[in-house]
Formats: sequence, C-alpha cells, structure tokens
Amino acid sequence: MSLDQLQPAEQALVGIYGPYCQGAKRNFLPQAISLYQKGALEGVRKIEGGDSIPFIATWYVSKLPAELTRCRLQFDGNADLSYEITLENSKYINYLIDVITTFRTNKYIDFPQEFYRKLLRVDE
Repeated sequence: MSLDQLQPAEQALVGIYGPYCQGAKRNFLPQAISLYQKGALEGVRKIEGGDSIPFIATWYVSKLPAELTRCRLQFDGNADLSYEITLENSKYINYLIDVITTFRTNKYIDFPQEFYRKLLRVDE
C-alpha cells in the first residue's frame, strides 16, 4: 500500500482528533488517521552520508486521542534492532502527518528527527 492510496478516515474520527492538530497539519489529518488505523508502516530511515536502513513500525490501534499507543520499530529485519515508544495517540498521529508530508515531498517514508530523538531517549 502506498501512502498516495490512503483513503481519508471517517469525519467523526477526524472531528475527535481535530483539536489536537494545529495549523496546516489539519489538512493531512484524515489520511494520518487512516494510516494510524492500519497499525503498521514500512519505511526507510535516511542516514546522511550512509545507506538507508529499512524499518517496520507496528502499533496498537485505539480510538481516543488521549489514550496511549505503544509503537515498536524494528530496523533491518533484526530483532536486536527493535525499539519501543509509548505516547498519546494524538501525538503519534501528528508524527504520522509528518511521515505523510515527508513522503509527498521526498517520495520516501520516514519519521521526523524529533520522533527518533524520543524513540532513542536522546533528550532524557
């Protein structure tokens, strides 16, 4: 499945998440919720000056913005390169909006740098 083929989520769900999404990001909220409902995503982590590393992200799907989602990323098909992060659904959906906008701009699927900083607990 390509991100170009995402169908927008139901308007009722978009309305629930609307207050958690600001500015221009709201334009991508229906597609981000649809992606979230799939519970998985395959992409590549772009490494500056190096080879890209493929990943698979999986997460538990729930309906409420304030509920927690546990997301697991496994890099390069290697169980030793697995990482987990738990955060509010609304925050995770905002990261998925970033994934969609990156894809539309650069034609590859990757999370934003801020997501990886949280995943790897760089700022703790």
